[in-house]
Amino acid sequence: MDLATLRALKPTEYSEAADGYRSTSDMASVAKDRIDNQIVVAMRNSLKGEAATAAVKQLTELSKNFHYVQVECGLVSTALEAFSYEVGAAKSKLDAALEGAQAAKLTVNADGSITYPPSGEKGEDGKIPEGGTVSGLTDDTASAVGRQAANFDPNPNHRLAQDYADQIAAALKEATEADEKWAPKLRALKADDDLTVSDKDWADASSDTKGVSEAGKKYLDSLPQPPTNGSPKDNAEWWKGLSAEEQAAWVSTHPDSVGALDGLPTTVRDEANRIVFDEARGTMQTELNSMPAAPPNEWTWISAGGYASKVHTDEWMEWHNKYGDRYDHLTASLKGMESIQTRFDATGTNGLPEAYLLGFSPEGDGRAIIANGNPDTADHQAVYVPGTTSELGNIDGNIDRMVNVWHAADDQADGKSVSTITWLGYDAPDNVVKDAPFEHYAYDGAPAFNHFLDGLEVSHSGDSEPHRTVIAHSYGTTLVGAAAQTGHLNADDVVFAGSPGVKVSSADELDVPKGHVWNEEADGDPVPDIGRWGHGGDGFIIPSDPEFGANQLTTDTEGHSGYWNEKSQSLKNQALVVVGKGDDVALKPPPDPWAHVK
Repeated sequence: MDLATLRALKPTEYSEAADGYRSTSDMASVAKDRIDNQIVVAMRNSLKGEAATAAVKQLTELSKNFHYVQVECGLVSTALEAFSYEVGAAKSKLDAALEGAQAAKLTVNADGSITYPPSGEKGEDGKIPEGGTVSGLTDDTASAVGRQAANFDPNPNHRLAQDYADQIAAALKEATEADEKWAPKLRALKADDDLTVSDKDWADASSDTKGVSEAGKKYLDSLPQPPTNGSPKDNAEWWKGLSAEEQAAWVSTHPDSVGALDGLPTTVRDEANRIVFDEARGTMQTELNSMPAAPPNEWTWISAGGYASKVHTDEWMEWHNKYGDRYDHLTASLKGMESIQTRFDATGTNGLPEAYLLGFSPEGDGRAIIANGNPDTADHQAVYVPGTTSELGNIDGNIDRMVNVWHAADDQADGKSVSTITWLGYDAPDNVVKDAPFEHYAYDGAPAFNHFLDGLEVSHSGDSEPHRTVIAHSYGTTLVGAAAQTGHLNADDVVFAGSPGVKVSSADELDVPKGHVWNEEADGDPVPDIGRWGHGGDGFIIPSDPEFGANQLTTDTEGHSGYWNEKSQSLKNQALVVVGKGDDVALKPPPDPWAHVK
């Protein structure tokens, strides 16, 4: 970039353009939400048939377009803000150098060099030291040599001219580097010329997000930074202290970080995590599509030690060794994402409220936190912790359980609002035999769970404090016990189902009001008696034992996984606790102390 261009450049114009793109991003977001949560919901509830189904499908595609526009325009806005910031800093340096040179009566030439007049004491020849022209130097070594030469010159204007020339050269260099960096980034932020938002488009959006984030580091570093290991309250105060421009920059370039911050408003976390979700799904599906198809999983016979042995074919083993693990991870993750999308698309069905994605990561076994209804405005909140083998790939069942709790609780809520949340925010044991006996999964996940509960309190915006219930199943109950044992369990009620033990020996140790610990154990559920030897409290006591002190709820389901069956008493009891009607639950009769005599 030459001197004349930088002098004429107005960084505020780029910032104003950024405002325009940010407004477009916001409008696209509003349009997407209106389609998903109002128009499509109204159509599902009032229209049936092939035409209605086709219309809903088209509207869903339109919603994807708006979401893509939202994401890409958000990136363009941040890129323009970052360019404005960087080139603005360079222009400020140039303006300061030009003002200094003018005040010193030096002449700045069109190429950025500076001409200085004769000055100084007369020499032995009776002449004043001559003037001259110097060019700016940006190389550190050359610049040092130039300054040293200027220091030896008896004309004091030489050193002054060299300093200003170097400042001008540095400003031009910074502006040129900013222009060369951002021009291709901005050119890359454009969509193809069709109306279909494909997996490849979202994969490209993911690449765009990384590109803008990396290129915009100077600008992002200049913004208020999120607190390191901050509490939910710290996170909320940081977010509230940002301008709209700064908030948009963080969401567009670091959606994964924003979406993970407990204490931020639910709508903000949902917006950020939807970006992570769609970009991850597009990237992973594109990668999966690029893999060669697996050969038929056939067997062949070989002779080993004189005996025939059945083995996979060489072709299948070669493919499996090269692609197998990654293929399994991609397919499992995409299956889980499809389950989450299915829940998004179910909004409005049988009165089901909109879903909010409060956490998401496809890494490892995956993480996902999905709310039915906005917990920030809900009168009653319920947070469910699933147990062993729970992961992103099989999250559908855990989502469905909280959908069932929402419907049952909504029926009992007397018009008050309910939000039920599936919290898969920890690394659950993968195997009942090999992993579930170990307690570290519970203690490793407990801090994150307590943090999340505290965040629900901080982000709540209702007129009164919500009633909050923790529901846990199987190993999830062990995590809840560990959370109460090692920190503050920010809940009013706790409901256990199929618990193998909660590490503590009494309901009074669970950090909730006395009488507000509830337990369900179904006939034929083997987990409580087996698990007590690994996760029970003193004397291997578990919540199903009378001496633990939990309210024993009537359970009319069987086995380890039926506690959320629709229209069951097991489900209704949970719903009554969720809406604060514990006095109305059906309790098991106390054990007969004379039963052994009979």
